[in-house]
Amino acid sequence: MSEGMRTVLSAFRVLEEVAYTQPVGVGELARRLRLPKSTVQRALRTLWTAGWICPDGAEVTRWVLTTRALHIGQRAIADLSVRDAAAAIMQELRKETGETSHLMVREADRAVLIERVETEHPIRAVIPLGSAVPLHGSSNGKAMLASLPRQRVREILGGKLERYTGNTIVDWDQFFADLDRVADRGYASNVGEWRTDIAAVASAIFDHDGSPVASISVSAPGSRMTDELRETYGALVVEAAQRISATLGYRLPV
Repeated sequence: MSEGMRTVLSAFRVLEEVAYTQPVGVGELARRLRLPKSTVQRALRTLWTAGWICPDGAEVTRWVLTTRALHIGQRAIADLSVRDAAAAIMQELRKETGETSHLMVREADRAVLIERVETEHPIRAVIPLGSAVPLHGSSNGKAMLASLPRQRVREILGGKLERYTGNTIVDWDQFFADLDRVADRGYASNVGEWRTDIAAVASAIFDHDGSPVASISVSAPGSRMTDELRETYGALVVEAAQRISATLGYRLPV
């Protein structure tokens, strides 16, 4: 990464941290971001010159956002939907994996497909737009459930985990252990748990409130998605979901 790129990224990180902790001083910013004070100070001066932040009072010791950030933010999110935020990233994901990318949202106890980018392989996992799949039997569903309190998960799914294939997890303890693994690694995996011929990995998309509003996945016939590829694709869907979440205003914990 070039020096100029690092400088720009540092400035954006400082701007974001000011937004969430204002009014805030150089020392606290440096500690929270793990950046040298000199780097933070330069970023603050640059952002002040650009009109994004200003001192909180007469002393140039603590910083707050200006209304510029508010006006830009309102224009950016006015018509932005999950589908809009995900469109370009789904195309990139298909190029990186060669497989179908799915975007789903939760409706009650089902995950509903709202967008897909198809693979060019003649043999593919075909799910029509608008299709609903079980949350507990799909990677997209498990990805959206993993960050929720376990009691809330029970309420959403009801009293029983229905079996769809021999691989469907129908024991609550096993299912919650699986959700714990999803939360730890950032993506859910599904090998024939809903349909025996489909394997997939998915990661949750969060909105500005930190709610899991959707999930993005890579799906393929089970014979084509090996254990090694699932790990590789898992890392890719995590990155894709993080980028979409950031576009929606979600901020990863510092």
